[in-house]
Amino acid sequence: MGLGILEDKHLQHVPGTATLDDLDPLSSAPRHNNVKHSKDGTVLVPQPSDDPNDPLNWPLWRRDVITLILCLLSVIASTLSPLLAANTLTLTLYFERGFTDIALLTGWHLLGVGISGFIFVASARVFGKRHLYLLGTIIIVISSAWGGASNHNYKSLVAARVFQGVGLAPFEALVNASVGDLYFVHERGKRMALSNLSLFGGAFFTPVIVGKMTSTLGWQWTFYFIAIFAAAMLPLVIFYVPETAFVRDSHFNTDITHREDIQFPKEDTELHPPNSSGSEFYPHQPHAAPPVISRQNLRIFTGLKTDENFFQLLLRPFPLFFHPGILWACLIQGTLIGWTVLIGIVLAAIMLGPPLFFNEVKTGYMYTGAFIGALIGFALAGVLADRSARYLTKRNAGVYEPEFRMILVIPQLILGCAGLYGFGITAADTARYGWFWPDFFFALEVAGMVLGAVASALYVVDAHRDIAVEAFTCLLVFKNIFSFGLTWSGFGWLNHSGIKPVFYGVASVQVGVCCLTVLMYIYGKRNRSFFARHDILRMLYLR
Repeated sequence: MGLGILEDKHLQHVPGTATLDDLDPLSSAPRHNNVKHSKDGTVLVPQPSDDPNDPLNWPLWRRDVITLILCLLSVIASTLSPLLAANTLTLTLYFERGFTDIALLTGWHLLGVGISGFIFVASARVFGKRHLYLLGTIIIVISSAWGGASNHNYKSLVAARVFQGVGLAPFEALVNASVGDLYFVHERGKRMALSNLSLFGGAFFTPVIVGKMTSTLGWQWTFYFIAIFAAAMLPLVIFYVPETAFVRDSHFNTDITHREDIQFPKEDTELHPPNSSGSEFYPHQPHAAPPVISRQNLRIFTGLKTDENFFQLLLRPFPLFFHPGILWACLIQGTLIGWTVLIGIVLAAIMLGPPLFFNEVKTGYMYTGAFIGALIGFALAGVLADRSARYLTKRNAGVYEPEFRMILVIPQLILGCAGLYGFGITAADTARYGWFWPDFFFALEVAGMVLGAVASALYVVDAHRDIAVEAFTCLLVFKNIFSFGLTWSGFGWLNHSGIKPVFYGVASVQVGVCCLTVLMYIYGKRNRSFFARHDILRMLYLR
């Protein structure tokens, strides 16, 4: 029992657990008898192949450029979800519709993200991710121009919002998986935090700008500017974001391969130096990568990434909702995101009325707290994600367990739940607390949300990278459909029960969700072992 994690009684090497001994079978593998390390002695997980087209052989700066472009696009794409948050009153008067109808402009958008995610993830499995990044960018350009030109046609704007959700889906579903493609495990923590900040942080700064833009230029220009910025990013995607998915021989993928004949695991994070078991040291010397702009990198499709059936892949995420590790990740990330959406759709209604009487500009400025909270969450995740894993690995005699990533749920619980309770108390009595304290607690809630998103994403990649794409689909679908439900009933819920009781209730639910982590931490290794021995996808003929 390592640091509270129950040992498994069935497998010598449980997929996801990493030790230096786990790499020993490589020494007897023909033609691949060198265990590769970084210059500082860290065992590289996964092991890079000898192919110069393998992204793991590309220089770190080049991989970081790809990640940066995808993160910038994620910022642009993520602005679509809260694009109308500060414009509730303006759009209510413009379209002569109720608050719920205006909230559903966000809800239908989120539903578009969730549904299209299934198709895009299956396509990514078969054809790779590059074509979806290109398609998503183009759809964002077209649908944003369409939304701005909708004028007084509410149904046209609804349709544009749905297609904006379709354009957002590749970035929500696949960017984290691309981080898994591009980096060794010991390099992923900060990059994963950055990708999640891009998806969430940019979204919270959007209403700050949109409120002022609507007041000055009109709400239509909030759509037009998205189209312009996305169009400007399209050439960067074409020329500098090649395909990140790469098919290696199975013995290189030490973080996803499980072979019973040699007890070869899905090991994920080796964080201690080599030679502890007497193995010879072989530093990784990357092969010369092809030029950044080359015919190979400009191809939209670079061949099939799997011979699996597309329709099987389309159905594959559904049974994973019954996988405890995936369900835990959905709850840890999705519920707090849903409560954030709930705050977003009711914030305008709370602030527009007495005693504050905010307009769209001041309401937009309320998201400054959320943006600062996202930055705080990103900073904490960047500091804690890899350092806590390294510390716990050393305490655990050099054995890494993916459950060590769950430590980030502790600050999520403290910040996120305090934010929900505090927002409910202060937003219910703005005459007493003014605008600052609701904004302060909104910041805490968002900081907790980012920490939860990073924790769940890292756990999925480290513990279940062989099904990471499908797992991220589950996360995407859960959080967006859950959020859609909240936009459908949020105003009615608050009108019926009141602000304080509602947020007391959701905060208590979130405490319960975070406490589930204790069980997942203790039994996580046995859970990984069980599903390695009882492949739910294979049993349902989906693998």
